[in-house]
Amino acid sequence: MLCLFIIIYDKTCHTVPMMLVANSCLSAILFGTIIFSIRLYTLENDWKTIVYKDSFCSFRGYIGYAACSIQNFSYLLQSIYRYIIVIYPNRLFFQSIRFQLFLISCTWIFGFIYPIAFLFTDQIIYNINNQICQLPLQLSFSVIFIASWAYIIPVSLTMFIYFNLLRYVKEISKRVISVNRLSRVKRELKMVRRIVVLVMILFTLCFPYTMFIFLSFFTDPPKYHFRIAYIFIDVSFLFVIIALFQSTDPLKKSVMNKINKRPNRILPTVA
Repeated sequence: MLCLFIIIYDKTCHTVPMMLVANSCLSAILFGTIIFSIRLYTLENDWKTIVYKDSFCSFRGYIGYAACSIQNFSYLLQSIYRYIIVIYPNRLFFQSIRFQLFLISCTWIFGFIYPIAFLFTDQIIYNINNQICQLPLQLSFSVIFIASWAYIIPVSLTMFIYFNLLRYVKEISKRVISVNRLSRVKRELKMVRRIVVLVMILFTLCFPYTMFIFLSFFTDPPKYHFRIAYIFIDVSFLFVIIALFQSTDPLKKSVMNKINKRPNRILPTVA
């Protein structure tokens, strides 16, 4: 939340790249809020030994799927922007605030639309053992569809962009080009590499959830599979927020400037 406020109120952060970072921060806030709500609901039901769902249980599951996809697509948008700058530097329209806002809007609209059918068809059901409302893990179109759009597709495309940029940098390094051009390309590659680090954190710590999905195609997952998976998701969220701050130099610089800023002290003059 603090990072988002700094981006909004610090004029030095009013750039297209920082707008995309702000989108990632906003999606992270949404994801963190819904994860906190889900964990609080689980804790309350465990404490009171409640074995039935409340009226918002399925809705929380729906928002969780939406927030997960929006967050992962926000990292993809950052990668796409860096890719455009490097590969198509003269296509200014695609680098404009208007076009990037259009892409951001599309990801948010899509994020809330694609899982809504599962909410209204009552496929997001209450799991008594895990005290959570989710799609039951099994070999089904619903599970494959959700996993693909919330996780597999955005993560895979982000990795694809990174490796394409890496190959492009190796190719142009062999050509005779200006030093400024090469340094700029390498700088953008470095930024995409930082985004990939974020994605790899998500991939590593969300692996148990992915593993349980894969196991469910062949056998029943462990009794408390959602509880186990969400422990890793909680940890991954914390690490992603830290990594997002560390990988954004303008944001980090702005925060450090505000911390190190001291009010001017007026010393009394001696007559």
